[in-house]
Parts: sequence; structure tokens; C-alpha cells
Amino acid sequence: MTDIVSALGPIFILILFGYGLKQWSFPGESFWPLAARLVYFILFPALLVNTLAAADLPQSAWPVALSAALAVMSISVLLVLLKRVLRLENRAFTSVLQGSIRHNTYVGLAAAAGLYGQTGLALMAVLLAVIVPLVNVICVTALNYYTSHSQVDWRKTLRSIAANPLILACLVGILLNGSGLGLPLGTGEILSLLSRAALPLGLLIVGADLNLGQLGTSTPGLLLASALKLALYPLFVGLWCWSFGVEGQTLGVAMLFGALPTATSAYVLALELGGDAPLMAAIITGQTAAAVITMPLLLFWLSG
Repeated sequence: MTDIVSALGPIFILILFGYGLKQWSFPGESFWPLAARLVYFILFPALLVNTLAAADLPQSAWPVALSAALAVMSISVLLVLLKRVLRLENRAFTSVLQGSIRHNTYVGLAAAAGLYGQTGLALMAVLLAVIVPLVNVICVTALNYYTSHSQVDWRKTLRSIAANPLILACLVGILLNGSGLGLPLGTGEILSLLSRAALPLGLLIVGADLNLGQLGTSTPGLLLASALKLALYPLFVGLWCWSFGVEGQTLGVAMLFGALPTATSAYVLALELGGDAPLMAAIITGQTAAAVITMPLLLFWLSG
């Protein structure tokens, strides 16, 4: 348990520090959107390419990715069935769905690196390459179907997914790995230097995006999404992994991925496509706070 807390503790301290910096208006309101763009388009892609290009990926990497994808679809189907039983309002349903199947990339990569080193980081990157497109298609489809506030341009949506810098970086890293080229012409050292800034800055941005003022709103939706994402989703991932014979460290990374709080980018999608944005903000903040407890407990139970 001590090792788990030692690995995860600094992650949540940095998130809290980022929240504090934003509240103190340091270094200024204009800093955070620009920093987020730098991390999203430059630093995290550099980290992913640098990690995957030289990684020794286990054969179970793809069964793990399939397990996570099946868990996403299982939760999505379950929520559609629950919608009628619980009589969830359409806009609220889309935010609960996002909160139940999206994953915080920054927290996931930082936690995988802290707990499982470069191998864990590479496995987490493979999971993201598979799950991020799937989750985006499901969430945009749900928002388009359950809300009438906007018409979705599917060509634009699919282009944005295909041009996602994190997905592209994962594909480049996997292709370099499979080709045996690695990182030629000294690019590895350059990417390594850029990579070192990615995780700490990314975690500060996660904290800056939190909104504690929304925690008191829409408690039932917040509790439902948190129960599904932080408890049931990891269980589904574990069951699918078990069915494919995944075990050891690879299973640990898969369960860590399942236990991640939802992504802060879900708020932007809710705002743009007519979802329940205040509920989405509450879910993001509540899950990030709850993950301080649920992630270590899950990993401790798994290690036992």
C-alpha cells in the first residue's frame, strides 16, 4: 500500500497545486489555455512517440485494449437501459454517459509511469490509442441523438478524431516500434527532453480545470456516473481481461486505466453539443476528488 500511495500521492498533490494556482490567478488567466495547447499538441505527443517507439510491448497489449473497448461498450449499453428505468433527462443522460466512459489521459499516463515505469507508460498509450476514438464516437453520437440543440457535422467530427495529436502520436510510435527503426538521427534525446515537461504540466492543468463550486449540483447524476466509472467500469475491464487470460503487471495497468476519473475535455463537448454542462463540471470535479481514495484502494486490492 505504501508503494501505491507513494506513486499516486505526488500526482494528486500536483493536481491540487494546479487548482490552487488557478484560484490565486497565478501566473494569469491567459496562461492555462495556452499551456493546455502546448501540452496537447507538443509535449504529450512527444512523450507518447518517445515511449512507444522503443517500448518492448507484451503480446497481451492488444487483448488489454480489446478488454477496455468491450468495457466501454458494456457500460454504454447498460446506461441506455438504465435511462428508462431511472427516467434520466436527455441532457443529463449525455453527461452521465461521458462521465462513465471517458478517461483522464494526463492522470493515466502519470500514474502508469509512477507505478509501472516505461512498460506501464507504453501500455497506457496503447490503451489510449484504441479507446479515445471509440469513446469520442459514442459520446458525440449520444449528444447528437439525445439533444436537439445542434446538428453535428460528422465529417468534421471524424476528421477531428483522425487528427487528434495524441492518437497520431500513438500510431507513429507504434509504427516506429513495429518497423524496428526506433528514433533515428538523435530525435530520441529531443523527444525525451520535451517529455519531461509533459506530465507535471499536464497534471497542473487538470487541477486548474476543476470547479469545486459545481459539486453541490445534480448529486444523483454525479453519484451514478462516479459509481459506474470508478467502480463498475474497472470491474468490467478486469472481467474481460480475465476472460482473455491477461495477468500480472499488464492486468495492473488495465485496472489502473479502468479506475481513472473522467476527462476534463468532456465539459467542452457538453458545452458545444448541448449537454448538461453544469452536471458535467460536477462529475469531473467529484470523480477527480474521489479517485484520490478509489484508485489506491483498487490497486491495493489487486496487489493483495
